[in-house]
Amino acid sequence: QVQLEESGGGLVQPGGSLRLACTISGDIFPSLLVNWYRQAPGKQRELVGSLTKTGSTMYTGSGKGRFRIFRDAAKPTVYLQMTALKFEDTAEYYCNVGDAWGLGTQVIVSS
Repeated sequence: QVQLEESGGGLVQPGGSLRLACTISGDIFPSLLVNWYRQAPGKQRELVGSLTKTGSTMYTGSGKGRFRIFRDAAKPTVYLQMTALKFEDTAEYYCNVGDAWGLGTQVIVSS
């Protein structure tokens, strides 16, 4: 059974950066497809990007060119590095593996 825990959210000014972490429990970590989603207030949850077990990545929407997903080789953790943050990046960010979801971490972009 996979368990996920997100961390690293917070309040940041427009143009700033944040690094979110998804800590994954379970011994199948190297074989995982890990997704990052976000849900803004009043909107549907949307896919931000994915990291495959081979290390390739895919990004959607406005995160392209600003967000980067990568794995820590020493720890069971996948990161979402966000730069040049915009007001519209304000959302709850979730990590997903298969049917497993974390509880989310909140990102607020505000001046």
